[in-house]
Amino acid sequence: MNLENDTPSPAMKPYLPFALALLLLLTACGTTPMGTSVSPEVSPPPREPTPTLSGGPVSTDSPPPKVTEVPITRLPLEGPAALRSAEYSGMTWYGETLVLLPQYPDRFAAQAEGADGALFVLSQEEILNALETASPLEPRALPLWWGDLPKQISGFEGFEAIAFDGETAYLTIEASPAGGMKGYLVRGLLTPDLSALRIDIDSLTEIPLPADLPNRSDESLLWTPQGVAAFYEVNGAHLNPAPAAQVFSSQMTPVVQVPFPRLEYRLTDVSTLDGQGVFWGINYFYPGDVEQRTSDDPLAVQYGLGETHAQSEVVERLVAFRWGERGVTLLPQAPVYLQLAADGEARNWEGLVRLPGRGFLLVTDKYPETLLGFVPWP
Repeated sequence: MNLENDTPSPAMKPYLPFALALLLLLTACGTTPMGTSVSPEVSPPPREPTPTLSGGPVSTDSPPPKVTEVPITRLPLEGPAALRSAEYSGMTWYGETLVLLPQYPDRFAAQAEGADGALFVLSQEEILNALETASPLEPRALPLWWGDLPKQISGFEGFEAIAFDGETAYLTIEASPAGGMKGYLVRGLLTPDLSALRIDIDSLTEIPLPADLPNRSDESLLWTPQGVAAFYEVNGAHLNPAPAAQVFSSQMTPVVQVPFPRLEYRLTDVSTLDGQGVFWGINYFYPGDVEQRTSDDPLAVQYGLGETHAQSEVVERLVAFRWGERGVTLLPQAPVYLQLAADGEARNWEGLVRLPGRGFLLVTDKYPETLLGFVPWP
């Protein structure tokens, strides 16, 4: 080839197409005719999708978000109501009077002026004053008459829940006869001056249980426009796949079963309904309840865990529900996680009410001791 002339010589012209083809082939292979490599264009790696919380499993590459936990202010109790033997199993308002329900009221017959047993009461004013002054509270006895009711129930294991419609009280009872667990509903009448609560023994009505689990029955009662609703305490997917509230009329006849949402762990008590049909429930897990252990808790997946809950198996939280025409639904909001005890010991909260304008009041049974606590609105 004549390098001084742009025009190839006649002798080279027949080979020109072959040379051009060879040049194109070498270029495609990443090599120039001079033996140097041509760096191919490098595309950036695809971006990993951002994990989202949509009610399904959370990516293992990203832990669930943290939610704020709420501390509990203890309200010290004095007198017989402060004893561990009170073993409270429920709590509710009668007007502006807080009514505390011992599981076995007959343990306090001595405080009840000849009655069969006693519940305990505090005024809302006393509670608000105690919050301001940190002074102790001494609940007063509310005499209870129930005749031979415990003898009529085989395997009687005490009261579990209480709710009011005016002066009419509704209470649930748990029993464990030889044939399996039983639950009952009973009605009583409260005198407006709080001098007596008298149980109507003839009103005793059995509540069908959705499962036969040891020491499990209906631990929550809610007065609704349809009647009084009883909630079974276990509503997890693998133990109670079709949870429902049992609604009874004021005459103690079954009215309807109302669908209830899936809720892992125990439901130990509920507050009263507000004007929008909203109520709250205690959602509790003690690690010793191995049958309720699960790695699939939709609320934790969707909303995350609080700081102390992320380091413990114990679950102590308040969950918001709505009572509606088509059943009970979960409100689309994070639970209120309670700050767990510093020593890691689980507190078996069994009673819940809203304290108007302030937050919540909770009470334990005997584990780890009798505790009355205040939880502010988060």
